Amino acid sequence: MKNLEIVDLQSFSTSAPVASSFIAYQIYFKLSVPLTLKIGKMGSRDLPAGDYVYTGSAKRNIRGRVLRHLERAKSLHWHIDYLLSGPGISISKIILSRSSECKLNKSTEGGIIVPRFGSTDCKEGCGSHLKFIDENSRTKRQRETKVRPFRKA
Repeated sequence: MKNLEIVDLQSFSTSAPVASSFIAYQIYFKLSVPLTLKIGKMGSRDLPAGDYVYTGSAKRNIRGRVLRHLERAKSLHWHIDYLLSGPGISISKIILSRSSECKLNKSTEGGIIVPRFGSTDCKEGCGSHLKFIDENSRTKRQRETKVRPFRKA
């Protein structure tokens, strides 16, 4: 059984439910312009333009959770909702994982721009579940993963 599944965005949003064995996800996206963003109780944060990855989890209905994050108009609940509702965001891919949220996050290259983003309840010391992807991180990740079409559960 594969631990990771890289999914095509279009088929993900129109396909059958995702296998229940997936418990964590990553949303890769590009911020086309620098952004100052008010993130709930965290206050305002400055984010440079560039590539990012957010790692999250869902114990049930992971597909529903990710689709909710991808919606532009929604109530703002999680940190990632504030960011993905901002201007200049383009989603590039979704990765589903059978590993825990923190294990997946720790295995992902990238720098921390906003401490504690998406990880205020993290007990494994991740620092943040949002990472800024520099050129070295991107090259390493592309070598390690191959994009596969999304398979229905």
